[in-house]
Amino acid sequence: MNAPETDEARHPVPPVTASGPTLIAISLKLYFDVARTRSWCEQVASLARSHPVVRAGGTEVVVLPSLPALPVAIAALAGSGVRLGAQDLFHEDRGAFTGATSGADLHGVGCTYVEVGHFERRTLFAEDDRLLALKIRAAWRNRLIPILCIGETSEQSVDASVVQCVRQLEAVLSTDLDRAGPLVVAYEPSWAIGAAEPAAPHHVAAVIREVRAWLAHHRARVPTRIIYGGSAGVGLLSDLGAAVDGLFLGRFAHDTTALARILDESADLG
Repeated sequence: MNAPETDEARHPVPPVTASGPTLIAISLKLYFDVARTRSWCEQVASLARSHPVVRAGGTEVVVLPSLPALPVAIAALAGSGVRLGAQDLFHEDRGAFTGATSGADLHGVGCTYVEVGHFERRTLFAEDDRLLALKIRAAWRNRLIPILCIGETSEQSVDASVVQCVRQLEAVLSTDLDRAGPLVVAYEPSWAIGAAEPAAPHHVAAVIREVRAWLAHHRARVPTRIIYGGSAGVGLLSDLGAAVDGLFLGRFAHDTTALARILDESADLG
């Protein structure tokens, strides 16, 4: 009797070549206070100024601090080539919206990117696909590049994971895209967030291949990069190779020595 076919056999990793610079995005969530954010950003700025792959434009580094820390992050990263992003935005730009953050203001203070639809926003703040679609529109309207987070909620097969990811993309990107801008899709299976290890490299590569194919067929007019997040750390980028366009880092980038090693890996991909 033949052995049952595995996901790896049914979904061989394709020889995909990523276009453009490798994207290394780092969300600080709410781990750091303002003072620690300033100190960490100063270290990242020094690393970016000295690392050959960043200086040559082969890797783009993006930092997403907490909202109150944006001013100190902007000052600390000035002139380093590191780009700034926000962890969220409101779907309207102006009005009687107490506590909201305008995409127009984020762009105005120097943000290039904004995160949309992280699993924690979907669950802790009850953000649904309709709201996330409005936030994507708000990002594009204000010349921000959205980092749209998608991913399955439990560890499962590649096929089942792709179904969940595509369903999320269809729901959030079903809006009129005549005014669409660039997009980053962050594949972040929620079961891997905060775990000791990321999802298996083969699983990540296979899911991203299918998501990339869906985007190419349905959203060909929208320039899109796909990165992986979910306990991403040192060694993963080398394992994934050109199957991804970069990584979305969290706590494993708190140590800038580890971040330097990841940048070394991105240089090797070139």
